[in-house]
Amino acid sequence: MSEKSYLTTDYTLKSWFLTTDHKRIAILYFASLIFFFFIGGAAATVIRIELATPQGDIVSSDIYNRLFTMHGIIMVWFFLIPSIPNTLGNFIVPLMIGARDLAFPRLNLMSWYIFMLGGCTTLFAILAGGVDTGWTFYTPFSTLYSNSYVIVAAAGVFIAGFSSILTGLNFIVTIHRLRAPGLTWYRLPLFLWSLYATSVILVLATPVLAITLLLIAVERFFGVGIFDPRIGGDPLLFQHLFWFYSHPAVYIMILPGMGVINELISCFSRKQVFGYKFVAWCSLAIAAVGFLVWGHHMFVSGQSLIASLVFSFMSFIVAVPSAIKVFNWTATLHKGLLRFDAPMLYALGFIGLFTIGGLTGLFLACLAFDVHATDTYFVVAHFHYIMVGGMVTAYFGGLHYWWPKITGRLYSEYWARAAAVLIFFGFNLTFFPQFILGAEGMPRRYHVYPPEFQVWNVLSSGGAAILAVAYLMPLFYLGYSAFFGARAPANPWDAPGLEWQTSSPPPEHNFTTQPVVTRAPYQYDRDFHAEPQNA
Repeated sequence: MSEKSYLTTDYTLKSWFLTTDHKRIAILYFASLIFFFFIGGAAATVIRIELATPQGDIVSSDIYNRLFTMHGIIMVWFFLIPSIPNTLGNFIVPLMIGARDLAFPRLNLMSWYIFMLGGCTTLFAILAGGVDTGWTFYTPFSTLYSNSYVIVAAAGVFIAGFSSILTGLNFIVTIHRLRAPGLTWYRLPLFLWSLYATSVILVLATPVLAITLLLIAVERFFGVGIFDPRIGGDPLLFQHLFWFYSHPAVYIMILPGMGVINELISCFSRKQVFGYKFVAWCSLAIAAVGFLVWGHHMFVSGQSLIASLVFSFMSFIVAVPSAIKVFNWTATLHKGLLRFDAPMLYALGFIGLFTIGGLTGLFLACLAFDVHATDTYFVVAHFHYIMVGGMVTAYFGGLHYWWPKITGRLYSEYWARAAAVLIFFGFNLTFFPQFILGAEGMPRRYHVYPPEFQVWNVLSSGGAAILAVAYLMPLFYLGYSAFFGARAPANPWDAPGLEWQTSSPPPEHNFTTQPVVTRAPYQYDRDFHAEPQNA
């Protein structure tokens, strides 16, 4: 009699909410993140409707401030940062290394509860009246002038930070200690290298953000001069501390996406990843250099010219390992046996969008151009190309790739391909006009603007409508697949990774016998079904 899958071992709510199975915890994160994604998306929808006309005729300036703050806080801390590590990572990491679970299963469950506590605290701040500081909580506005629920929202982010730290620690220990026999570091799939680098950033950088938010509360409640210059504080100190975390946080979002793309490009090209070791070490290089570039967010803040020049130089340096990855993906595609299934379409979309986002990042690393573009829509377009066009596209690609493994069901390839193409088209129509708006000088965070900017804003809002429909489509066809889709085989993509060597969906403890690894990853030129994986 075959072993029950992790989905069918028990159906009670208690079995789900007290589970220590990494796969069920991944599903809990998945459901939570969908909830937060649509809250953040609803705020973006109202913003784009408002900006379709030059006059502020839908919401007041105060409500508009609260809308883009809510959009930023929810999307950054409750969707973009946890999305791939906490859902796909939680589900796939133990399977990829041949382990029964993560190193600390109870800690993993506690991380989800901490995350939900942080999310609910932030939602309370939004429902009680919202926050108007922007997602950056810049002082002195956040400590002196804002009458909104700054401390409650900051407390939510503060609490969620502990969830990130615990998840990062769990991944680091798991990858070090629980690898299957024969799974050396250079046999690890590149998705694991990227999650390892991400975890290092999570553990080292997140405490800095937590302390920064705590200092806001200390100054606001007790009047201690930390950021307020009237009582001996320094507002630039806040920016240094905030961006010391928040620039590496960009790599917390994009590195896992890069890891997913390695798996997709290799699988749907039927080739090994070109320059495996370069790609692996580039993940660690991005994580390391990412800690040294925070000052490029502060070119107009009043920091010294020498500091600005150094940060400008380092910002160009961090682009090198990212460019190596794009080159190696392109080389992997060269002369590959390409298959344009939905995950591959998402991967190709990622490469295009990430490349545009990366190249425009070089513009912002230039001192002269950055002074012109600071706080304009050029910046908005740039970071959306990286964090939404890049990370979210990779997340959708990974979700489609591992969906048969997660649910044991197949989805409609027709609708999945249609959604991938529509997301790419809608995204570019939404955000490419914003480069032009920014170059022409339209500032961000304004809900009233001169009429000459309307054409580009109408295009952007039209694109946002298409993008909204495209993002809703997977909700329906994947939802249908989860209950009524055809049964998936154990390895529908003929991929060689350990996660495909167990049934779909996997049994409660992943493998019936301990896997043993005898080859390098991505061996698509061999008949992996003929080679036994289990000892």
